[in-house]
Amino acid sequence: MWFSGKIREKAMPFLGVAVVLLLSLASPASSCTEQERGALLGFLGGLMPGGNGGLKVSWVNGTDCCKWEGIVCSSDGTVTDVLLASKGLRGVISSSLGDLAGLKRLNLSHNWLEGSLLTELVFSRSIIVLDVSFNRLDGHLQELQSPNPALPLQVLNISSNLFTGHFPSTAWGAMKNLVALNASNNSFTGQMPSSICTNAPSFAMLDLSYNQFSGTISLGLGSRSMLKVLKVGHNSLSGALPVELFNATTLEQLSLPNNFLQGVLDGSHIAKLSNLTVLNLGSTGLSGKIPDSVGQLKRLEELYLDNNNMSGELPSALGNCSNLRYITIRNNSFIGDLSTVNFTMLDLRIADFSMNLFTGPIPESIYSCSNLVALRLAYNNFHGHFSPRIGNLRSLSFFSITNNSFKNITNALQMLKSCKNLTSLLIGINFKGETIPQDETIDGFENLQVLTIDDCSLVGKIPLWISKLAKLKMIDLSVNQLSGPIPSWIDELGFLFYLDISSNNLTGNIAVSLTKLPMLLSEENVAKLDPKFLELPVFWTPSRQYRMVSAFPRMLFLDNNNFTGTIPPEISQLKLLDGLNLSSNSLTGEIPQEICNLTNLQMLDLSNNQLTGAVPSALNDLHFLSTFDVSNNRLEGPVPTGGQFHTFSNSSYSGNPKLCGPMLNLDCTSAATNQTSTSRRHNLRFALIIGITSGGLVALALLACFLIARLAYYDHTENVVPLRSRQR
Repeated sequence: MWFSGKIREKAMPFLGVAVVLLLSLASPASSCTEQERGALLGFLGGLMPGGNGGLKVSWVNGTDCCKWEGIVCSSDGTVTDVLLASKGLRGVISSSLGDLAGLKRLNLSHNWLEGSLLTELVFSRSIIVLDVSFNRLDGHLQELQSPNPALPLQVLNISSNLFTGHFPSTAWGAMKNLVALNASNNSFTGQMPSSICTNAPSFAMLDLSYNQFSGTISLGLGSRSMLKVLKVGHNSLSGALPVELFNATTLEQLSLPNNFLQGVLDGSHIAKLSNLTVLNLGSTGLSGKIPDSVGQLKRLEELYLDNNNMSGELPSALGNCSNLRYITIRNNSFIGDLSTVNFTMLDLRIADFSMNLFTGPIPESIYSCSNLVALRLAYNNFHGHFSPRIGNLRSLSFFSITNNSFKNITNALQMLKSCKNLTSLLIGINFKGETIPQDETIDGFENLQVLTIDDCSLVGKIPLWISKLAKLKMIDLSVNQLSGPIPSWIDELGFLFYLDISSNNLTGNIAVSLTKLPMLLSEENVAKLDPKFLELPVFWTPSRQYRMVSAFPRMLFLDNNNFTGTIPPEISQLKLLDGLNLSSNSLTGEIPQEICNLTNLQMLDLSNNQLTGAVPSALNDLHFLSTFDVSNNRLEGPVPTGGQFHTFSNSSYSGNPKLCGPMLNLDCTSAATNQTSTSRRHNLRFALIIGITSGGLVALALLACFLIARLAYYDHTENVVPLRSRQR
């Protein structure tokens, strides 16, 4: 009874509110004015036919515009909000919206609107929030001729458009109510506006990133007492970090990456920013050490110092940043043992220490970071064996130790199989000269999608345990000393679309099972690929990085082995293949005509084999082909013309003396004539040799007969003369 009574007590106020709401809904509401209706219809009229996002269905003249899609009115019928984000709108923004005297919030973001940003909206006497981000607006922003400090605008988002020119400062400096300004991802040039929001006491957020600003960072930003977010990365700013900037002690996010700054990170200055949660100074050109005072940033969650010229050992105080979740100091010159930092107290999720000069083993304390999702230690001087404690990293999905000096690959794989969530495992350029384990007990990698064990000089055969990696999409075993044939089970890897087994000692024919890889057969199979982003970008080449596994090209690298036999015509089944490299083997026979069916092919390398016959003319139908090489074979006849073939250099065909065509400056008709005359000369020379040889043999035979006859005569004389002497 007590419980039910309590329910009744709480229900009575709620029922009262509900009754009031029902009564208010039942009472007749005021409708918008004719002027407001006309202003909205004027906006609709400025949109392109078919680009109104279906607004014409509800935006009908003569009806109450307060009931139109995307329109919000106050209780007295005044239009206060026009919310039309992501409607697919195309056309221009009509100036008629400036006639909505009571408009407070205008959101036209994520559309295809063009033209300029109207001053009637930016300098409106009513609008508080204006968002036109992610459109195609262009031109210069205009200065306000007569600045009015009473303008109510608080939030302005013009990001991700096509604006150009200098950023006006006078107008924005006059806006006392401005709280947030986002002009990122445009093409603004010139100096950063120096007087921006100087008179706005509540100004808290400025994002000018991804533009073309130059010069130095505005000194006045340090005087903004409420500034919490400052982002001016990906510009062309230069000079040192201004000391004044560190007076903005309320800063929570300081992001200046990809500029041309100089100097060091001063410890006394950085300690002032005790409220920082994000510090991004990556790719800025900073040098020097990480100061010990970084340990005073107790609220710090993300630290980006990658791609700089920093050096020295990591400060042990870094272990005091207990909220640190993301750290990347990739591509610097840091030295020493990572064990100087106690990672036990950190809540790390992503850590990238790659491309430095760290030494020693993997620090034991990092195994306490049970929430660690991605750890990259690649391109350092780490060494030793893996600890059994690595199994504590139960959330680990991305792990890269490429190019270090680790040993005992069998032990490493046995330890790592405890990390059940691993999807990317990059362990190449380690374990030099060891034997690749064939042990079937190496299992547990049921979620693995990317596996690289390249350039380790490993010996042995491609192991059977790889066939159990049911989700494997990419495998790189290149630059080892693996032997034996391509395993017949390779097509059982149902998600595999990238295979690199180049530069080994593999033998046998090109396995037909390779031509049955499901992910290279049809788009229907590709749709099954997981579109998830990688936890860290994979830097496949110095200039190319990937954030999704599915974004990698579909490739087969079988070059620099000892494969023999012919290219199987079944290769034509791999409709989705982007690249095929069979170079530097001992393949024979002709280039199969079926290879011309690989219409997605961008790279084809068949060089340094013993292929014969013609280059199939239908290869000129491969419109995406950008790399082609058949050099150093025994091919003959005309080289295909048209299509992409006019872009390939002569070196693509060198070492095939019987090939001809315009790109080789060898006319095929004259080549054939020369070949025929050469053949006739060869035949005549052969006939002369035969004739002379035969004549010589006949002469030798006659001479032999003469000598034999003469010897017989002398022999007869010796026998006859004495007889005659006796007769006398």
